[in-house]
Amino acid sequence: MAGADVALDLARGKAIAGVVIYRFPELQEIERVWAEKPLRFPYIPGLLSFREMPAILAAFESVRNEPDLIFYDGQGYAHPRRFGIACHLGVVLDCPTIGCAKSRLIGSHDEPAAERGGWAPLEDNGEGIGAVLRTRTGVKPIYVSVGHRVSLEKAIELVLAVSDGYRIPRPTRDADHFVGAVKRGETGTKSAK
Repeated sequence: MAGADVALDLARGKAIAGVVIYRFPELQEIERVWAEKPLRFPYIPGLLSFREMPAILAAFESVRNEPDLIFYDGQGYAHPRRFGIACHLGVVLDCPTIGCAKSRLIGSHDEPAAERGGWAPLEDNGEGIGAVLRTRTGVKPIYVSVGHRVSLEKAIELVLAVSDGYRIPRPTRDADHFVGAVKRGETGTKSAK
């Protein structure tokens, strides 16, 4: 399985993508790669995947251990067009994906139970588009949505399986920290070209 994220370096006009690969269920990290690509698509709300995909696909091209599931730090079906970046990535790579977002893009929900594992449906105009999931007791929930080839029930189960005591699941948290470190020039590894 993998966690993936992108950081934008607007000063340099680049998107920096990171992928961290794990052995599941033990969550042993076995590989991490990154790539950067020039930003060629403007910022347009709701079309984030067109801005980030070139970099994330370049990173996945250099992965030696192909994942069987990808957690992406972004939306999947919980998107105005019902096709966020987690969906886009899953379809292009033909790999199951789950969107794990820190904030809500659209929809409304009730507050989930305060305990770890509590969740409430995320709905938009009466349609279930995701889940508002508590990954740790007493912390703000995250927004989970189907990306590709995973049911919402299985996505919730898998997000909880990779949540290790922090609000953000480990795969997306590690990918987020990794791309941040690359952006700050703190990694000694070379990028994928």
